[in-house]
Amino acid sequence: MKKHRISISILAIIFSISCSLKENKEQKNLEFNDLDKSSMDMIYYPDGFAYKKTFKGLPGDSIVARIIYGRPKKNNRKVFEEIIPYGKVWRTGANEATEFTAYKDLIFYKDTLSAGTYTLYTIPEEDQWTIIFSNHLYVWGAYKYNSKNDVLRITQKVEPSSEIVEIFSMRFEKTDNNKALLKLAWDQTKVEIPFNH
Repeated sequence: MKKHRISISILAIIFSISCSLKENKEQKNLEFNDLDKSSMDMIYYPDGFAYKKTFKGLPGDSIVARIIYGRPKKNNRKVFEEIIPYGKVWRTGANEATEFTAYKDLIFYKDTLSAGTYTLYTIPEEDQWTIIFSNHLYVWGAYKYNSKNDVLRITQKVEPSSEIVEIFSMRFEKTDNNKALLKLAWDQTKVEIPFNH
């Protein structure tokens, strides 16, 4: 009988400790957000600027541009036309609208984008995308988009890809002296936007 009582007491103690640990874990989770399903990322031009400046002596004034954006996943879905409708303004990523900072004046075809920080919206279509730089900053999604805030609009042809890009991705690529591409890709759609600086 005593052994039975001791076993029940031990089980009660273990249960109490377990509940306490679970409660502490839940309280900690309330203090900090869980990992987002669409992670936030940052890219530079020149590629890897912060690392190269720190460890390779790249001069600080050589930075040209930076983008901060959320990276949604395909997750076995058809992205464009279904998740991202054609003909509607898109945040160009997930969560907060994409933030584009030009540290120098940039030339897109014949149009100049002055140095500054912008929201980068896009309007995807099957054959081409409209790229929009807006001065309406620090917004969630494209719900409050207003064309009156557009600073620059350009159109760029879509390049279909046989390769499936699972996570929405952007990167800068140098093509020549003072010339580069901003590449965007998701699912089987790729857009490459040339610019000079």
